[in-house]
Amino acid sequence: MQFTYHTPNSDELKQLGKILTQCFNAPALDEPVYLSRIGIDNTRIVRTDDHIAGGLGLLNMGQWYNGANIPMAGVAAVGIAPEYRGKGAAIALLRSVLEELYAKEIPISVLFSAAQPLYRKAGYEQAGTLCNWEVSTDSIQSQQHTLEVRSLNLDSDLFAKLYDQQAYLNQGFLDRNSVIWQMIKHSESPMYAYQFENEGYIIYQQQQSRLIIRDWVLLTPAAVRQFWTFLANHLSQIDFIEWKSAPVDALNLCLPDQTAKLKWLKAWMLRIVHLKKALQLRNYPNINAELHLDIQDSILPNNQGKFILTVENGRGVLTSGRRGELQLEIRSLSPLYTGLFTAEQLARSSLLTGTPEAIQIATQIFASPTPWMPDFF
Repeated sequence: MQFTYHTPNSDELKQLGKILTQCFNAPALDEPVYLSRIGIDNTRIVRTDDHIAGGLGLLNMGQWYNGANIPMAGVAAVGIAPEYRGKGAAIALLRSVLEELYAKEIPISVLFSAAQPLYRKAGYEQAGTLCNWEVSTDSIQSQQHTLEVRSLNLDSDLFAKLYDQQAYLNQGFLDRNSVIWQMIKHSESPMYAYQFENEGYIIYQQQQSRLIIRDWVLLTPAAVRQFWTFLANHLSQIDFIEWKSAPVDALNLCLPDQTAKLKWLKAWMLRIVHLKKALQLRNYPNINAELHLDIQDSILPNNQGKFILTVENGRGVLTSGRRGELQLEIRSLSPLYTGLFTAEQLARSSLLTGTPEAIQIATQIFASPTPWMPDFF
């Protein structure tokens, strides 16, 4: 089937909202409200003849890697009408989005997948995690009052100020836009926020006997201790605490025993959209090395070919090459780029091949902390 791709008008946006409501089995108002937050200018649809086949939203943000804020397009609310599934509408939509993003020189794109084979076909691959932890309140046992705790208005600009300091230090954190902040701060149930002086904050809601942390920032050891004491003091009404963090969470070191449990883990996927921009904007370890790449990209031909990534003093430069000692598809570069897996691990999983020397160099160049983020979109 032949599909056209464009920004919708207001009537088309309403039709897309109905499609997404069906796709995600959501309440009738949820998807239209979400699309209105994203904005019509950031929404794209594919259609054939006089019918909308599906669409998605684009979130213009950034993502932190080794202290560098890389421009990133988040892909959200991807939905295809049932009658157009299996007919090429989804891959046509993703191909058109990627071509648009490449033309705009956006280095990377990130999404949460409900259909991993589809997104792998478009060049995305698992590149980081979002994890949900749980601990019983009675097992925290912290009474160290280290900082003054003050109630904080949800409109405060302190949230962004403190979050930005934490995001800079973490591999994969978002440079949040207004849509992400709205998702954190708005809920049908009451939301509460407190600051730990100027060293951290917590935003949460209470659901029966559970305290659900929507967002947190802890910049100092004193803030971490006060965080756990604050939660422990909810024991009379709260049985369990939930929060989002890394798959191996250093916050758990402050608990007296191994009582925190990982409830679920979601992998987010990343796509290298503009190869040269992505590799040259990222920071690297302070080593001098050359990595000779041979990359296949069936959607964006300018990313395909043999290249040399030269790293000096923590910065990289990409030029044309001939040796191609590390061979991989564009999607296999994603978990290497973010640091989720090393080149050696990817080679064992058959996601890349290369000379032992090239694999070792790639492992050294892309060495970094484990990537994760606390946000879902």
